[in-house]
Amino acid sequence: MRILIYGINYDPELTGIGKYTGQMARWLANSGHDVNVITAMPYYPEWKLNENYKGKLWHCEKKDGVKVYRVPLYVPAKISSSKRIVHEFSFLLSILPVWFYTLFKRKYDIVMYISPPFHLGIFPYLYSKLRGAKFTTHIQDLQVDAAQDLGMIKNETLLKWMFYTERFILQHSDTVSTISVGMKKRLVKKGIPESRISLLYNSVDTTKIMPLIKEQSLMKFFNLDTKDRVVLYSGNIGEKQGLEHLVEAAKRLLHRPEIKFVIVGSGAYKEKLMALAKDYGCHNVLFLPLQPYELLSELMAVADLHVVLQKQSASDLLMPSKLSTILAAGGCSIVSALPGTSLYEIVDQNNLGFLIKPECAESLCEAIENALSCDLQIYKLNARAFAENYLEAQNILAGFEKQLVHMVHPSFNKRIEIQTTSKLEGELN
Repeated sequence: MRILIYGINYDPELTGIGKYTGQMARWLANSGHDVNVITAMPYYPEWKLNENYKGKLWHCEKKDGVKVYRVPLYVPAKISSSKRIVHEFSFLLSILPVWFYTLFKRKYDIVMYISPPFHLGIFPYLYSKLRGAKFTTHIQDLQVDAAQDLGMIKNETLLKWMFYTERFILQHSDTVSTISVGMKKRLVKKGIPESRISLLYNSVDTTKIMPLIKEQSLMKFFNLDTKDRVVLYSGNIGEKQGLEHLVEAAKRLLHRPEIKFVIVGSGAYKEKLMALAKDYGCHNVLFLPLQPYELLSELMAVADLHVVLQKQSASDLLMPSKLSTILAAGGCSIVSALPGTSLYEIVDQNNLGFLIKPECAESLCEAIENALSCDLQIYKLNARAFAENYLEAQNILAGFEKQLVHMVHPSFNKRIEIQTTSKLEGELN
């Protein structure tokens, strides 16, 4: 099949949506499909243009068997709601020349877009109507819901337009996929028939991300003592995570010098978080840059505990992508989630770690102290087993490929069963 994927984030971005879109595109290309991607210059999570792409404009590159069309976009030095809107619309405008170019090239069988940004779907929708291709949407974040619930956008007229546009795109998609049961339920409430919605969990290559002992970790590289008890956060440092509560917890645990807080990553909120740690006198907090993918297992092995934090208002709107890596590495997590959400139920039902109330430094401190006094081995074994059983990239993407083939050739398989996702969905329902 010929497949065209639209997404603002893509490889070589090390965290977030770009990592998973790159994984999907590479897998489909390696399976014999002709895969093209229209994307931006890499900038995330640093919100800074990748050094290797500075000075470049519209161009095409071949990467891991995938033809990648890169377009320029505006990347604000400091993030705000208004600047993010300009950032996303600059990407949409930059896409236009490439969209016209692909319109008159050999027809694609499937056009897909990765949301957010939610309005990116207009381009594949128009292509599908003009060229008779199948149109599918994959949702990583419910961006409009999050913007409203987190108070990022308060203009009611703008929100109304955003919800209308989102609904139009979803209703005209041949299929819609998303990454959690909770997000799927939200889509049903938006009027999308459940029969057109499937689950596509953020997968992980368990042959490359695996449990290691501390002696094999990056402890020495980070100048940490092997006797230190490390609480690790790795990933995007943004406002949605509520990481100020992690720094607050570090302040409360200054009397426990053996407990070190390691924050690895980049993002729009990093400078504010570093300033907060300095104001609190938190010498027990270490900020480090993102590590290469090849060192992820070694990075994960640094931690006694991993933290997966979200603000309460983001419950079931966002599924933390970092969790799949933690589970594959056999990590024990402290997770902030509300009862009834997909994240809460996955952790609770599979005994993967410790659950706490979102946005509560006191609960986080209590969980850290309780966890470090326990034998964490059972949680680590459960984490690795969960990743192998439900999140293995080969199984998940093979099921997704069958779904795509069925869209183009319905007679190929009238009943597509994605075993790795349907089994888990049944457990959570």
